[in-house]
Amino acid sequence: MPEFDLDEASSPLIQLTEARSSILSQILQPEAADRLGRIRLVKESRANDIEDRLIWLARSGQLTSKVTEEQLKELLGAVAENDKREGNTGATIVMNRRKGTWDDDDDLLDI
Repeated sequence: MPEFDLDEASSPLIQLTEARSSILSQILQPEAADRLGRIRLVKESRANDIEDRLIWLARSGQLTSKVTEEQLKELLGAVAENDKREGNTGATIVMNRRKGTWDDDDDLLDI
């Protein structure tokens, strides 16, 4: 049975990740990179989407300078507005409270 080396299998993934981080470090100012890192901590899918858009903009020649934190905020707002328009609001929590149930405080009314 042939041995399976995890390093060889994950090598393309590691190379892709390193290439993405290299491109992002070239097109983002440090403050913008920090903000994108904080976004990744909260919602990784949103960070990946933003990274994909930034890399696409860089490859298409639409970025003339490094992206600032303010420009990143504008891009985030545009993505959020686009998601809202498409109906991709993410997970929504709805709490339905039952009416007419007994509370512990109701026991005190008998005193």
